[in-house]
Amino acid sequence: MIPLPIILAAGGNLDGNLLHLVMESGPIAKIVFVILLLFSVLSWAIILQKWVLFRKVDRQSQAFLKLFHESSKLSEIYKASSDYRNSPLTGIFLSGYSELNAQLSARAKPGAEVSTILHIKSIQTVERTLRKAATVELTSLEKSLNWLATTGSVTPFIGLFGTVVGIMSAFQGLGQLETTSIQAVAPGIAEALVATAFGLFAAIPAVIFYNHFLSRIKYMASLMDDFATEFVNLVERNFT
Repeated sequence: MIPLPIILAAGGNLDGNLLHLVMESGPIAKIVFVILLLFSVLSWAIILQKWVLFRKVDRQSQAFLKLFHESSKLSEIYKASSDYRNSPLTGIFLSGYSELNAQLSARAKPGAEVSTILHIKSIQTVERTLRKAATVELTSLEKSLNWLATTGSVTPFIGLFGTVVGIMSAFQGLGQLETTSIQAVAPGIAEALVATAFGLFAAIPAVIFYNHFLSRIKYMASLMDDFATEFVNLVERNFT
């Protein structure tokens, strides 16, 4: 069994060696490292922002559904909707509510109260409004996810490019020596392989969280479809 101090010392040496390899690398390798670092930093910023956003979306969506099921009047839900702005269900409800009010107002006679009009002109128009609102909300949730997908697919190849260039440079330098040995070529190959490691370091978290957020969006899309159906059923029961 390897003693813990030796393991810690090995880890410290590994970090120092990596830093040394990066600092001693050629100009092309440094450019590759900078590009991969930018991809990684932006990806983690998006990951943290989306993580916080989806937590709010889940919490407020459940609360809004509870409000929708327990309220007896749409006007009460409309007044309270400002407390659930992060939920896509709120955006769908507000769009449907606005279309419903517009149709009721159009059928009202001069001087009549809108609340006394119990029939709308077209339920299909309400359905189209809800579908359009759901599309807008989904687009908002998917914002910036394409960057995670790009990071997951591109950064391994950028790292591989740095590795290939580094190995070519190492073997070119080796060819200029009169005698060859593993000690002569090993530092150049190690430097080249660091680029691949950096590429994977940027790509793996991006792929993991992209798939995670995509599953959350699919769940939210299903929840929005169910809510839109409930809203249409409510309108059909009371305004047609």
